[in-house]
Amino acid sequence: MREIQKKLSNSFFVLLSLPSTAMGFALSIQISALSWILSTQYHLDIEKVGYVWAAGPLAGIFGQVIVGLISDKVWFWGGRRRPFILIGGPLAALMLLALPNIHIISGFLGISNLVIVATIVALTLDLAINISFNPTRSIIADVTPEGDIRTKGYTWMQSISGLFGVLAYFIGAAFSNYHLIYFGIFLVLGFSVIPLFYITEPRELQTTSEAATKTGKKNVQWGQLMQLFFAHGFSWIGVQTMFVFIFAFIQQKLNPANSDGIGKIISISFLVLNTVGFILPALFLEEFAKKIGRVRTHMIAVAIMAAGYLGIALFVVNPYMLYLMMAVVGIGWAAIVSLPFAILSEKVDKTRMGFFMGIFNLSVVIPQLFVSLVLGKVIKDIPDKNIIFFISAASLAISAVLWTTVKERKS
Repeated sequence: MREIQKKLSNSFFVLLSLPSTAMGFALSIQISALSWILSTQYHLDIEKVGYVWAAGPLAGIFGQVIVGLISDKVWFWGGRRRPFILIGGPLAALMLLALPNIHIISGFLGISNLVIVATIVALTLDLAINISFNPTRSIIADVTPEGDIRTKGYTWMQSISGLFGVLAYFIGAAFSNYHLIYFGIFLVLGFSVIPLFYITEPRELQTTSEAATKTGKKNVQWGQLMQLFFAHGFSWIGVQTMFVFIFAFIQQKLNPANSDGIGKIISISFLVLNTVGFILPALFLEEFAKKIGRVRTHMIAVAIMAAGYLGIALFVVNPYMLYLMMAVVGIGWAAIVSLPFAILSEKVDKTRMGFFMGIFNLSVVIPQLFVSLVLGKVIKDIPDKNIIFFISAASLAISAVLWTTVKERKS
């Protein structure tokens, strides 16, 4: 074990954040470019774009739960989480390369239906991300002690990941989504592989005290977990609705000159979102969580996000107003991608962290499926695309209420 890991120095937390950053960067590319490519380059309508996006959650349902369960039990290549990151990272980089070349792959395979090929690429990309995302989060719990240090691990994870997310959207806005994709191939490959040779995983994991029942069995308080899952799930209904369908809102309400104009507005919007998302966790959310608790901090941030979505639906008439409201939305985004993992990690048995992280991921992927398969048709049939952000606002408001039912762990 290297000295920076023994001392839990800031440089170790940066290093520990890079594998998750790689997967987050791949996801940022998917968010920024997938709908844009499908609607502008391949001319798919809203409903078909939703079908392609449904491939990812399907991969997540199986990928994260199965990989999480397996990674709790195995040990090879010097770790329990490392092997899956080393597999998923390079595979994600390869699928990023395939993303702008769907038409070439379609011709090579002799498949004329682009939706089928796009779905296969999106499914494989998301499967690769899901293979790695769970282990990149679980490894933080594996190598950090409970309490404020673990919260620091997850907030730093989001700050570093969010910083590179900002870089992703900056590249997309300043250059093009194609530049973003090809840059991302190298970043995802490097960040998912190199740091793992400097992080030592513990061979044995201790049982988390709160997760053990009085009889000593490795169990969890399922009622509390279900409350957490539902609260987090409604957050993701709102977030995913924005990610998948914001291009339709921009097309109708902001009148961009062409497809490149749509891409730039999307990139700048998500750049603003992620700028707030990476600044807040380590600098502010961590401190607020120490003072008023993680659950209450998260609930407030989610409520602010709901207000931001409502503001977009009611007031946005030009790109600059959209960017302003995305800064407000970013407050909730900063919390959603950091605090729930710290909250969950101290409610479950540490020796089964991968499994429960995988189960927790169902509160993300099931809402994503609902958005893609159900809300896509609804949004397509409603003429006024403000409905996109009314749905997002309502979902986040429900989430904020549900978070009030989740109990805070007392020190």
